[in-house]
Amino acid sequence: MTKIPFGPTYEEMLYPSRIDSSTRKKALDAKQDELNPLNLFNINWKDESNQVHKIVLPKELTGVEANIVVLLGKYFPSGSHKVGPAYSTLIEGCVDGEILPGVHTILGPSTGNFGIGVSYICNLMKYDSIVIMPDNMSKERYDRIRRYGAKLDLTPGTESDVILTLERTFELKKDPKNRSLAQFELMPNYRFHRHVTGGSAVEAVKGVGNSRIACYCSAPGSAGTLAAGDHIKSVFPEAKVVALEPYECSTLSSGGKGQHRIEGIGDKMCTLIHNVLNTDFIALIKDDDSVRGLKVIHDGEKVLVENGVDPEVASSMKELFGVSGICNIIGAIKMAKYLRLGPDDNVVTIATDGFDRYESVLEDLERRYLETEDFVLKRWFVDVFRRNGIEDIFDYRTKEQKEKLFKQKEHDWIKFGYSQDYLDAMKSPDFWDNEYDKIHHYDQLIQKLRKE
Repeated sequence: MTKIPFGPTYEEMLYPSRIDSSTRKKALDAKQDELNPLNLFNINWKDESNQVHKIVLPKELTGVEANIVVLLGKYFPSGSHKVGPAYSTLIEGCVDGEILPGVHTILGPSTGNFGIGVSYICNLMKYDSIVIMPDNMSKERYDRIRRYGAKLDLTPGTESDVILTLERTFELKKDPKNRSLAQFELMPNYRFHRHVTGGSAVEAVKGVGNSRIACYCSAPGSAGTLAAGDHIKSVFPEAKVVALEPYECSTLSSGGKGQHRIEGIGDKMCTLIHNVLNTDFIALIKDDDSVRGLKVIHDGEKVLVENGVDPEVASSMKELFGVSGICNIIGAIKMAKYLRLGPDDNVVTIATDGFDRYESVLEDLERRYLETEDFVLKRWFVDVFRRNGIEDIFDYRTKEQKEKLFKQKEHDWIKFGYSQDYLDAMKSPDFWDNEYDKIHHYDQLIQKLRKE
């Protein structure tokens, strides 16, 4: 049987400084060779000095007094933090003996970044893989998945039709040789983000404002990234956790199920791994604001500088964000206004990936608008970043609103074989704490098997 290339534990992904120093050095050197399996040890939010990759956005851009701190996912292997949940789900299956190299083919239901992560991790860990995703996503995503060696199984539609990818995955799982890394329903995704992303967010605000987190915003695709809020609340109980969703597909807030352009979020469901107990607010973001905002950041350097942004900062931001990252930034600005946060307060959010997979999205924007010169970007700068107000923000801290989300979860997941008892168990904080505590068990197994 093929030997599995084992990678880091959860603790090592949060604290890469705890990786054996020789392995850590070799892994950092391996960044120059993308397909070297040692890059498994680069799955973390940290740079070579063990500092969190982040940017504190200039207030000349955001227009708010609060500090908006963005964790940068583009520095992960494969260019997105989704590689972390992909690795975590695969490695847990490996140490449990449920996924065997040379025997099983890995399925990755996705709208893009998780599929890229699955194809990349399977390349490094020597598994065949199939990525199931909608057929109308950005071509850069398909190209990268194929480059890493995975097969594509495309279902009709866009981001909002991800339910069709789940149904297709459900059918493919009937073949015993197939094993699914089901990001929407499997708890390694939750564990990775609660421990690694949550812990990194807490580190990221040290020395910024009051070194606390007042608000954490993230737009759920799988809702894995939202799990960071569970850890943040355990450190800063006053922190508010906000789920952002497309105005055009407001499933969580109103049951809406329209099409939208924010790739990676707004999937017409309440995912199984979404801990709705810790979701305080839901805010809606208009999809074209996110795309136009990306255009301003990427191509409007002159416009940013004219509005007071430092030229070096304006230049440095060009490649840092994708469409969902801009969505998260807009959400952070809205929540800073809504919560009336001041200069000592910090709002943390996430940039899942960078610009490298969105060139075609901006090409489509230019076809739709015809004019995207600086005089247009000046208007978009004001409309997207400065004038976005506190409309379309919903308070979900009441028992009635929580129950509404649980009902949505039941509607979405009972048909995939989950029992009412299992879904009811999710209404207790103990369920989520017990799932999180399993990281200690898996870290011990990974360390043991890594030595064999």
